[in-house]
Amino acid sequence: MLNRRDFLRNSGVLALGGLALQGQAKELLNFKGKFEPGVQLFTTMSVIDKDVNGTLKQIADIGYKNIESAFSMKGGYYGLKPKEFAALVKDLGMNWQSHHVMGAPFRMPSRPQNDANAAARPMPKLPPMKDLLNNMQEVVDDVAEGGVKYLVCASTPIKTLDEVKQSLEVLQRTGEACKKAGVTFAYHNHSAEFEAVEGQLPFDIFASQTSADILKFELDIAWAIKAGVDPVALFAKHKGRFPLWHVKDLSKDKQMPVEIGKGYIDYKPVFAAAKTAGMKYFFVEQDGAPSPVDNLTTSYNNLKKAIGA
Repeated sequence: MLNRRDFLRNSGVLALGGLALQGQAKELLNFKGKFEPGVQLFTTMSVIDKDVNGTLKQIADIGYKNIESAFSMKGGYYGLKPKEFAALVKDLGMNWQSHHVMGAPFRMPSRPQNDANAAARPMPKLPPMKDLLNNMQEVVDDVAEGGVKYLVCASTPIKTLDEVKQSLEVLQRTGEACKKAGVTFAYHNHSAEFEAVEGQLPFDIFASQTSADILKFELDIAWAIKAGVDPVALFAKHKGRFPLWHVKDLSKDKQMPVEIGKGYIDYKPVFAAAKTAGMKYFFVEQDGAPSPVDNLTTSYNNLKKAIGA
């Protein structure tokens, strides 16, 4: 998922950090004058299945207002049906806005042949995982039942041009089904979408070969910047097509997700372009967070200060 590309072109983004944002923050944040960040629950994967109610309550107590769900080892929506999960989130004063699903069946990464300790570390047994290739209509029906506004393809095969084309077909079909169900469909990037596959960028193919009413994007700001992309320029190129963002930081060696404010990404210029992007909701995420609740607390406080909310 991660690439090793330098962030040379990112310097232009960082240079915008001096923009005068005082007085703009109220307009930028959901355009409601409120600081209403969300959480991508993948951040809490190491703890949430042990105590779904307790983990969500801790997230609400920090001040987060919106939830984006992801895969759960308990199956379903953290062991619950769509309406049950929506009710739980609402009872805690938050809203379930978005759900992540894989574009194709998940494949466990293979272990190196020279891994002498593999036998001592058995691969986890995963519950059945729904994906858009095989379970598209069921997934769309589930999120519609739960009152979720957005369905997001978290990842899809794009290593070859054939895979990109096959994934494009899945995205198109899903977007059409979502439109009928009153759900907005979006695609979430990593860095690979901005790396050439047989001379073409998967992101450009997805953006140019689908219409904005069928497919929108959830821009993962950090992975885009890691790939050398200027988010502000991307927003200007595809105005209004980024209603969702993932907001995370990367370590100063540009390798690992860290708490917002502990890395090198400057979010001021990005949030200054929120209206151009069409941003409606943003979700804090920290892949592999070592202490999810503490990490989310730090990110919440640091982001609020960083963008002057």
